[in-house]
Amino acid sequence: MPNSFVINPPVNRLQGALPKVGVRPVIDGRRQGVRESMETATMQMAQAAARLITENLRHACGLPVECVIADTCIGGIAEAAACEAKFEREGVGVSLTVARSWCYGYEVMDMHPTRPKAVWGFNGTERPGAVFLAAVMAAHANKKLPAFSIYGRDVQDANDFSIPHDVAKRLLQFVRCGIAVATMQGKTYASMGNVSMGIVGSLVDQNFLQHYLGMRTMTIDMVEFVRRMERGIYDHAEFERAYQWVRTYCKEGKDYNPPDKQLTPEQKERTWRQSIQMALIARDLMVGNPVLAQMGYEEEAQGFNAIAGGFQGQRQWTDHLPNGDFMEAILCSSFDWNGIRQPYILATENDYLNGIGMLFGHLLTGAAQIFADVRTYWSPEAVKRVTGWTPVGVAEGGFLHLINSGPAALDGTGEQSTPDGTPTMKAWWEVQPDEAERCLQATTWHCGMLEYFRGGGWSTRFRTRGGMPATMFRLNLVEGLGPVMQIAEGYTIDLPDEVHTILDERTNPTWPTTWFVPRITGHGAFQDVYTVMAHWGANHCVLSAGHIGDALITLCSMLRIPVAMHNVAPERVFRPHQWGMFGTEDPEQADYRACATYGALYA
Repeated sequence: MPNSFVINPPVNRLQGALPKVGVRPVIDGRRQGVRESMETATMQMAQAAARLITENLRHACGLPVECVIADTCIGGIAEAAACEAKFEREGVGVSLTVARSWCYGYEVMDMHPTRPKAVWGFNGTERPGAVFLAAVMAAHANKKLPAFSIYGRDVQDANDFSIPHDVAKRLLQFVRCGIAVATMQGKTYASMGNVSMGIVGSLVDQNFLQHYLGMRTMTIDMVEFVRRMERGIYDHAEFERAYQWVRTYCKEGKDYNPPDKQLTPEQKERTWRQSIQMALIARDLMVGNPVLAQMGYEEEAQGFNAIAGGFQGQRQWTDHLPNGDFMEAILCSSFDWNGIRQPYILATENDYLNGIGMLFGHLLTGAAQIFADVRTYWSPEAVKRVTGWTPVGVAEGGFLHLINSGPAALDGTGEQSTPDGTPTMKAWWEVQPDEAERCLQATTWHCGMLEYFRGGGWSTRFRTRGGMPATMFRLNLVEGLGPVMQIAEGYTIDLPDEVHTILDERTNPTWPTTWFVPRITGHGAFQDVYTVMAHWGANHCVLSAGHIGDALITLCSMLRIPVAMHNVAPERVFRPHQWGMFGTEDPEQADYRACATYGALYA
């Protein structure tokens, strides 16, 4: 068969241009000496910032982030208006203002009501941009337009156009998160089905998606899958290619159903074919497929411009037809029969809140995400009692068992690595063919447990490699309060094989397992591993490779979503400057007050 692990070039598969970063060089507008002395240097500062961004950041689809610089320095209202007109034409979604000198505060500031904004004030002494930075931050507070303040720790000379490391870090973090905000706006959440098993996370709140993320919702009855399966509304040539790929790379594992309950080989073959059809149909529902138009299905070919979606499955669907495990796992991975490509975001049980969390993680990293149940806290004492083994090292305080039947992307095996060999889940455009193949080799596919899934299906089984820095997080929705984020950075761990087997087979052994230890601080919700589990807001979580808690905090502040618990060091936390006006002794409570004051971004 053709090379199944070709690395596909980046492409924007959604409708609408990718958002750009607008760079606004602002300047003291006084002519006859003042402005003229700063014009070239200010524009060079803007160009340096744009160069830093384009050289270091990509969209989640893999394309480079583009910058648009104002045609002139901005010294007053007229030039600010001209800049805004250009930004509107160019599709700017994130705004960065740069200044090397005093400027006229709210005359030159970005007044766009929803665009994420930051101001970098040059730390110099000749014509200090820091004075303007302080003045414009006051203006942003007064005008109820939050903005991030970026200011280098060390004084630079007037002829120094380098970007200090601390400034560069803040610039990139702001832009990465701002691009995520702008990317979600105008896109769709595709709700395939409705509420699964009474899980409130699948009770899709369309107003939340609209008011906080700027997204619309498309509700799709699951009978649409049946219609397309029975009438053949999918790419048949791709189906055959996918089928051959699955039979080559998706290894069947042990059938854990009782022998007298097991499906026949013919029934299992049928569920494989149906599962592949479901994957093709879900993808087509999300982003469309031009092949369908060639088949006479012009409307179906369009898709719903969905940046994320979810599939209900249980119970009405799975009591009769194959579960969505294959569909969810393969779409959420960074590769399939078409090669290495951008993961799709598809939440099991239509838990849209976890799906949006997966979307956050993907937009910030470009990588696949793990969807999991927060299944069990294993104390050292319980582990010792059950297995005879005493946890040591990172695991000595116990650990969490993260496991779920659905969209734990196969990247979650940890069979991708950083240059030093550390397990990770890479940005999809960095995944190598041999890594994709190792992920598949580390995964077995098991016939779904028929006591749960009466219609059969194929569930994945793998064990995430230990030693991966990772971040567990969850978006919750609280009546009377609104959305709230929880974040726990930590590490995946390895258990001795015999210990893993004993613990894993106490629950459903056909599902993928990640053993995870959050980093403990000794106070609050991070008193110990148990208290993290005890404070978790729902049955599901997202696990993203890397310690991205700081980026999630920044992103949430842009969206006015407070963070209820996190273990990110204070020096890594980066929120709009105005958050400090709500208190500095207790940043968590200040975050709540600021988010309540500013309200949903698009309300």
